[in-house]
Amino acid sequence: MKPKQVTIRDIAREANVSIATVSNVINNKGRVSEETRALIEELIRKYNYTPNLAARSLKNKNSHLISVVVPYLTKGQFEDNPFFWQVMSGIETGASSKNFHVMLSAMSNSPDMSFIKERQLDGIVVVGVHESSEHYRAILELDIPCVFMDSFISAPEVYQVNSDDRWGGYLGTRYLISLGYDRIILVSGVERDIDERFGVIYQRWSGYKQALEEANIPYQPELVIKAGNTMLGGYHAAQKVVSLLDKKTAIFVLSDIAAMGLIRGLNELGISVPRDVSVMGYDDIFYADFMVPSLTTIRQDIFNKGKQAVKLLLAQIENRDIEEKSLLLPVELKIRESTTKNLV
Repeated sequence: MKPKQVTIRDIAREANVSIATVSNVINNKGRVSEETRALIEELIRKYNYTPNLAARSLKNKNSHLISVVVPYLTKGQFEDNPFFWQVMSGIETGASSKNFHVMLSAMSNSPDMSFIKERQLDGIVVVGVHESSEHYRAILELDIPCVFMDSFISAPEVYQVNSDDRWGGYLGTRYLISLGYDRIILVSGVERDIDERFGVIYQRWSGYKQALEEANIPYQPELVIKAGNTMLGGYHAAQKVVSLLDKKTAIFVLSDIAAMGLIRGLNELGISVPRDVSVMGYDDIFYADFMVPSLTTIRQDIFNKGKQAVKLLLAQIENRDIEEKSLLLPVELKIRESTTKNLV
């Protein structure tokens, strides 16, 4: 047999099993003995067999295509932030195990969802949308399988995956206070006043305020710096924080990518991290451990967040029951070189 001509029928014939058994192995469904599964998998590798997704789509009325939808974000911003690369990697890993393909849809400010119907998507993962927004209402009207990520939706029937961002904001602030700092500048990642519409940022900011309150440190709105959640946003934030710095001040940046930009901006202004000021990030993106200095941060398992989101999505597409629709994933403190004890 020539590899390009191999069909599922050929695999079944050589393995002396039914086509349904081969299909069960490919889709990881049904009961198949380990011996039979091993034989079929060996034949699939031997002939480099690839399922005919087009034929399968016609039979099942599925496109085997899902999309990651990111409202308010341009494609360029996506490419500049490793957080999204790691989320996509987790989603693609989970999707490829079930022969689904993943596309990215950055939507900017438009709530137009017509592309979802046009491309006949089987489902979507939506990142960072608030339930009061037009985007959220438009998505619900589609009535297709959907998982919301980093959105903190209140409706119990909605499938969603979030990290424990309030705890993360609290944990990071408490750590800086434990180092002897009583002025904590917060670089927010948004260019407006923080409210509940900024789900993730609002949760982290709430944790920051809680830690200050517990330490009897007054909340000072002027220490919350409005800056974009990008490397360039962090870089420009350096100009805003420089006049606020003293020996009792540390900086908590609510994303690693902005923290990287901030440290570069401070360095150009002659301010050394951590000699002159301690800086903490949030996310623990891949580059955080390779910076100079390496970045103290709040770690969330970004890759696993993507895997968990697509797991919930595929359960809906395949009409499988799932016990828990809403997942809150843990975060942890990662101490590195960008923070140091205040000795003043």
